[in-house]
Amino acid sequence: MTIRVLLVEDHTMIRMGTALVIENTDGIELVAQAENGVQGVQAAKEFLPDVILMDIGLPVMDGIEATRQIKDMNLNSKILIFTSRENDDDVFAALAAGADGYIMKGATPEQLTSAIIAVNEGTAWLDPAIARLVLSNVQKQNQKNEECQTQPNFKTGKNSFGLTDRELEVLGLIVDGLSNPEIAKKLFITRATAKAHVHSILQKLYVDDRTQAAVTAMREGLV
Repeated sequence: MTIRVLLVEDHTMIRMGTALVIENTDGIELVAQAENGVQGVQAAKEFLPDVILMDIGLPVMDGIEATRQIKDMNLNSKILIFTSRENDDDVFAALAAGADGYIMKGATPEQLTSAIIAVNEGTAWLDPAIARLVLSNVQKQNQKNEECQTQPNFKTGKNSFGLTDRELEVLGLIVDGLSNPEIAKKLFITRATAKAHVHSILQKLYVDDRTQAAVTAMREGLV
């Protein structure tokens, strides 16, 4: 099945280059383009794409607000943040708005298409640079916690969510970007069992999807 993509990007050259990559990739179709956040929201509603490539620094309405509005419409479109920004505020704001993944504009065409395919399949995708940023944020927070407590709070964090040892193992693989079939193969369990573990993890972490679970895991020091 062809993955239908909406590209929301205000820089003409970047938009043209990205569009060319998408159009030359088998199984992925560019159905629409937009130059600002308002146009992006309108195009999402009109074309109902499978995946939306969303820049953050957009005119009229930024990509974070556009992401929030699109998610509020419950269109079932996956949103992959596509930007050159990698500061803490932008990363966590985008993910909090409901983004399904985050990839940098410096990514290779192969990485970009892999990210599109991954988020379309429901797999969390965090650019390695963003994953390092999130992990760094977690480590800084843990250091602050250790300054205030005589005991590190790693176990406390794990126990507070009630995750089993197996669920923590599965959560670690979610953070690594593995799909349910890949998790099943890695742990020598059935796909149904892997799916059940993932469902339980999402419920215990009070999150809606795998991306939010991965961010919560790193933020809380669970992996």
